[in-house]
Amino acid sequence: MWKLLKKIIKTGILTEKPSHRDEKEFQRTAFSKSLAVRHVDAGSCNGCELELWALENPYYSASSQGIKFVASPRHADALLVTGPITHAMHEALLKTQEAVPNPRRVIAIGDCACDGGVFAGSYAVLGGLEVVLTPDAKVPGCPPTPQDILNILRKAFART
Repeated sequence: MWKLLKKIIKTGILTEKPSHRDEKEFQRTAFSKSLAVRHVDAGSCNGCELELWALENPYYSASSQGIKFVASPRHADALLVTGPITHAMHEALLKTQEAVPNPRRVIAIGDCACDGGVFAGSYAVLGGLEVVLTPDAKVPGCPPTPQDILNILRKAFART
């Protein structure tokens, strides 16, 4: 135990404060409103999901900024779609979109949701999100960074 304690003291703190967060803006918007987000994986490789999970870690801390992920589309303000639209998920995506109350934001996360990505032209894929729904915003990248996703969610947050 003493050996581990000495190593911890010797190493010191390895984390740093996020440079992307303006503290006054954070305090102004922190708990004034919230954005409930419903995520739909329409057939992705889970790369974008890993980046979405990173939004909940202490560095990005989306929940402390009023952005939360919800299980029910009826409680959502925004619909996040990752992955290309597969034939198997086409109907489920439409039903989820219909269940999200108006006014709603539809956001395509990743290259696959934007235009089909590496799966474009596959027999199992219809294409990007635009084939089924019109996205309000797109976040390109394979996968996009959590910071890019957070920036788009903040813009949606400001409009609701």
